[in-house]
Amino acid sequence: MQQEPVVRIEGVSKKISSKTLIHNLTLHIPAGQVFGFLGPNGAGKTTTIRMMVGLMSITEGDIFVGGHSVKNEFEQAIAQVGAIVENPEMYKFMSGYQNLLHYARMMPNISKERIHEVVELVGLQKRIHDKVRTYSLGMRQRLGVAQALLHRPKLLVLDEPTNGLDPQGIRELRDYLRHLSRIEGITVFVSSHLLSEMELMCDTVAVIQNGKLVDVRQLKGQGEESLAVPIAFDVDDLAQAARIVPGGKVEDNVFIVQTVREEIAEINARLVQAGVKVFGINKVTRSLEDQFLEMTGSESIE
Repeated sequence: MQQEPVVRIEGVSKKISSKTLIHNLTLHIPAGQVFGFLGPNGAGKTTTIRMMVGLMSITEGDIFVGGHSVKNEFEQAIAQVGAIVENPEMYKFMSGYQNLLHYARMMPNISKERIHEVVELVGLQKRIHDKVRTYSLGMRQRLGVAQALLHRPKLLVLDEPTNGLDPQGIRELRDYLRHLSRIEGITVFVSSHLLSEMELMCDTVAVIQNGKLVDVRQLKGQGEESLAVPIAFDVDDLAQAARIVPGGKVEDNVFIVQTVREEIAEINARLVQAGVKVFGINKVTRSLEDQFLEMTGSESIE
């Protein structure tokens, strides 16, 4: 039985005066994934996120979080969400721990044990009692994630979380988010315009362009072994390989066959038995950049 999506965005549009920022957006976000929301600056990512967390009204359609309508059941919906929209705001004259304690008082049933738990989860144990003004940007991002996780949300929403981070900070944040998804079972919805980071971080990406959903692509996840993918056979006789395995094609001096994992060994055996030497077998992978260009035509993105 397929699990109910954590978030259902159903026919959502956002209009300001005569301008339509989001056009009839429908998107379902599965549970337990790092789900990427990808698009150029100005594509509508932050507008969509603001509607998801109640910071901006929805003109048409509705958004459901855990089955609750953001429009009509806002408190029940938002209780399941932790979010950082743009930059995490903290009291810089207070320590990281004091900030978390302050936020914990705003929500019911958050113990000091839970505070220590989220501090450990984001790896701030050694610096949590230092003033926030001494934190690097990456440490502030981690503290923001800790604050967003205090009430055990089902969904963590992050808007451009890697902005301003150095490569080490980006890698650390990426590792924490994947840990949250894999170990804690939290669904992470993260927006960005950086293709390389989304490719490393996300299980699935949705591409938005000019306020419209262009496509949704799975990058990682279950069921990959049952999907037909291009496999490259490095052989000594390309013409003979093409005769033995119908449907294959020659590209860049290798023989490529669209096939499933279970049939790779059989194809290799057929080639060898026919006297074709096989020097290597590799899966042909396409970068997220290639897939983005396929989805959108030729419009570039960072």
